[in-house]
Amino acid sequence: NTAIGIETLFIYTTGYYNTATGMTALRSNSSGSLNTATGVDALRLNETGNSNTATGYKSLYSNTSGYRNTASGDSALYSNIGGFDNTATGTNSLGLNTYGDYNTAYGVNALYWNMANDRNTAIGYNAMYFAYSSTKGYITCNTAIGTEALKGSNTPNDNTGKHNTAAGDRALFSNSSGELNSA
Repeated sequence: NTAIGIETLFIYTTGYYNTATGMTALRSNSSGSLNTATGVDALRLNETGNSNTATGYKSLYSNTSGYRNTASGDSALYSNIGGFDNTATGTNSLGLNTYGDYNTAYGVNALYWNMANDRNTAIGYNAMYFAYSSTKGYITCNTAIGTEALKGSNTPNDNTGKHNTAAGDRALFSNSSGELNSA
């Protein structure tokens, strides 16, 4: 293990091959292994999660048991607790994700409200910003490419649409419950 910074790998017990750089990075890690945290509070609450990479202030901050996640950017995947195989690049991308899996968000606020849904791809500023925020989790399989594509209703719980593909600036911007749409 490598720890550089105040209280990095502070609670370490049995984890191995971890790298923490930045104040309180991987602070709570007890048995998680193969993690890389770069930035203040990156992977701060990780306890048992493995194979995570967090780069940026508070990226993957709340992760405790999630694994194989990659977060790059200020508060990317901030609320992730146990979600796995997610990739978030950009400030606040997948910011409220807690248990969603197999999601990809690239761009500021992309997939921000997604909490537990799986298999979504959002590329662009605010793409799928108001994603369905159910904590139950569904396989929604939506794809949004472009600024504010599939942004949805301002009430995230109204955005229940599945299997939609939106490509282009504001494509399917107001779609909330429609399914199997392409634009």
